[in-house]
Amino acid sequence: MTAIKGERIDKFLWHVRIYKSRSIATEECRKGRVMTGGVTVKPAHPVSEGAVITVRKPPVTYTYSVTAIPKGRVGAPLVSSFIADLTPQEEKDKLVAGKMANGIRPRGSGRPTKRERRELEDFLE
Repeated sequence: MTAIKGERIDKFLWHVRIYKSRSIATEECRKGRVMTGGVTVKPAHPVSEGAVITVRKPPVTYTYSVTAIPKGRVGAPLVSSFIADLTPQEEKDKLVAGKMANGIRPRGSGRPTKRERRELEDFLE
């Protein structure tokens, strides 16, 4: 993919697959969940190479550094050539801890048995 000089931040977040659609990226910018340099930005804010973008997806706050601006939406294997993930490991651990605390079971493990359900209820209380 060829790189261009600048892009709207909502389009950039959609191009590098941080959000599933551009309308979701626009809405998140309007809600104040996207920041550049510690300042919340509007959807039309221009982003350039070297910028550090902070994206809040509760409970995790992700931090990315822009290495290049893509011309269009890129495939998942190519995303790493346009952004660098600067998110601390403690933030990523919040996501795993949240799933464990909510009682989410591994995919494909089926329904809990009566014993497992009781143990889960005791743990959550």
